[in-house]
Amino acid sequence: MNLRLAYSCNAYMKTNLDDALSRIAGIGYSGVELMADIPHLWPDDVTPAILDAALKSLNRHNLEISNINAFMMNKIGDSRQPYWHPSWIESDTEYRRIRIEHTKAALTLARRLNAPHITTEPGGPVEPGTTCAAAMELFVEMLKPVVEHAENENVGLLIEPEPELLIERFDQYLELRDRIDSPFMNLNFDVGHAYCVNEEPHSWIPKMSAHTRHYHVEDIAATRKHHHLVPGTGAIDFNATLAAIRDTDYDGWITVELYPFVDDPDRAGREAKQHLESIAAAL
Repeated sequence: MNLRLAYSCNAYMKTNLDDALSRIAGIGYSGVELMADIPHLWPDDVTPAILDAALKSLNRHNLEISNINAFMMNKIGDSRQPYWHPSWIESDTEYRRIRIEHTKAALTLARRLNAPHITTEPGGPVEPGTTCAAAMELFVEMLKPVVEHAENENVGLLIEPEPELLIERFDQYLELRDRIDSPFMNLNFDVGHAYCVNEEPHSWIPKMSAHTRHYHVEDIAATRKHHHLVPGTGAIDFNATLAAIRDTDYDGWITVELYPFVDDPDRAGREAKQHLESIAAAL
């Protein structure tokens, strides 16, 4: 199996972008998922000089962009959860606007970096007293102008189902996709997230292949608790998972996402790469 592996910069929250890229390339990855967030590339802070430096660093380290992660918003510093908030379905209109404008800016950043797509959160947590149906209606309305912006920028917008958020299962994603029919809105298939909600990745990969434009991989414990582990240290069957991806003729990037390992991202990334490549070599 020809495996195109990338490593997400969100494992390198304690260092600057150039150092992160240097270390990711040093481990042996050929792709990188950039983070539209601090301390790397918060879109509103990206001047022409910063953009030029990022492009030169990517070229110097011979790295291609697999994706731009616009899911996380540590810059805002919401005390509830810095990845999910502000969400698309906040009760506060102004707070929703922050998510919308950030996502538009991330799409523009992706175009400037020649990145194929960005990922975003799947609606956010449903607030107490709000029905899922009402939350979905709001999410659809908030997404519409952003999808239009994606079309104008010629950059994909990928929805990433996640446990405990509005869209956590694939049938919910498909409902959203029926509501917004654009070739620029598709799926980021996160293998670990699927496993957490009892949707076995190898079973769902062929079902969702027509929508999938990018994969995230991490391992998850047998408890199915949402905590990212290094592939090979949890319960996910990566032999079956990679075989399923191979059988769909997917030839895009598979990005290792290990943001809990900020204290030793090099080791985690190296072990993940070795494990996944050893499986792919036998397929």
